[in-house]
Amino acid sequence: MTRVLLVDDDEKMRVSTAQALELAGFAVEALGSADEALALAGPGFAGAVVSDIRMPGMDGMTLLGRLHDVDPDIPVILVTGHAEVPLAVEAIRGGAYDFIEKPFVVQELATVIRRAIDHRGLVLENRRLRAVAGKRDDIEARLPGRTQVMVDLRYRLRAIGSSDTDALIIGPTGAGKEVVARALHDISIRAGRPFVAINCAALPEALIESELFGHEAGAFPGALRARFGKFEHARGGTVLLDEIGSMPLELQAKLLRVLQERVITRLGSNDAIPLDVRFIAISKVDLAELVARGAFREDLYWRLNVAVLHVPPLSARREDIPLLFLQLVRESAARHKLPEREAASAFLSSLAAKEWPGNVRELRNLAERFVLGLEGAEVAGQGARLSDQVADFERSLIAGAIAAHGGRLRPVYETLGISRKTLYEKMQKYGLDRRLIVDADH
Repeated sequence: MTRVLLVDDDEKMRVSTAQALELAGFAVEALGSADEALALAGPGFAGAVVSDIRMPGMDGMTLLGRLHDVDPDIPVILVTGHAEVPLAVEAIRGGAYDFIEKPFVVQELATVIRRAIDHRGLVLENRRLRAVAGKRDDIEARLPGRTQVMVDLRYRLRAIGSSDTDALIIGPTGAGKEVVARALHDISIRAGRPFVAINCAALPEALIESELFGHEAGAFPGALRARFGKFEHARGGTVLLDEIGSMPLELQAKLLRVLQERVITRLGSNDAIPLDVRFIAISKVDLAELVARGAFREDLYWRLNVAVLHVPPLSARREDIPLLFLQLVRESAARHKLPEREAASAFLSSLAAKEWPGNVRELRNLAERFVLGLEGAEVAGQGARLSDQVADFERSLIAGAIAAHGGRLRPVYETLGISRKTLYEKMQKYGLDRRLIVDADH
């Protein structure tokens, strides 16, 4: 079965379309918001996205842009009303695969989806062939650093990536475990297949088995139709089990069976379904300690503890921190379409001496604030010309006032004692966007 993410805030429309597409042979993930689609569609996504244009929050056009930031070759099919056809045509020019007008015949939508998925398959296969032919991967860019712990991590990652064994990634909060997991998937033979991330700590206990294993119609009250679980959605690809130490003991026993036998059984069924996936487990704590406390099954621990990657905290790679910060600044500036700011050398040196309990995530937050002008002038001003220091101070002062007033500009120019026109001119001069500043501050 081919995979389709169906995004529509209208529940009746979403359910009826999903049922019709499933009858046409697709594996459909029916989603009520664009944010859910973004969480499921990564660079290795092997399917198509079908989205309504008009939705509250993030609309279909915005979703198209965000998905193409992740991977410009993900096929996005937009569903549009008659009055929105010119908008949809503009979206085609902007990279949408196709659009279909309401009311539509499901068979027509299914035909468009099949073409889109065939195209996506060719794209992913070409990527795989280029990788096999020796095209250099981007592991250095994803996991930069010259310290020995990072050199060792990249070496082990490539060694494990070339195999198909399950893997365990250990590291503190914010160190980049998810980045390592995604890189492991993308350099593996499964790169063209789904990458399904499951946060074991966030799954509702009452629904956890149904979420993972799926269920048949009538398996429990409210189960009106059969539903694939996340394990089935990942067939041929990779399952990421985040915070696996939080998984209930009863479910650990069932996971052990899946790891050993590579079969699953949906709730309400006795039929075993073969499962071709690679499992990557993530933990911020040493699982051996959980085993000693009786909070984690020893047999599952030894089943996972074969190919292990340890992601170091920033405190173990202090020499990398200045260069890593500058890379994060470049990425943030590109993402926000803002000019890069130069950081003073004394400030960069001070970063290496700081404690970073939030690790790379905390450093990335600092880089975001720096790019948006929310850090003090001393960050960039040391050793700079007086005019540059004054400009940087002014930029920081305005950005801080915007953040303090929640993006409302009137109290900003009144507090600073300048006119509205002057404020707008200075915001344009310094590349300040009040929406980005408020988002970063929160």
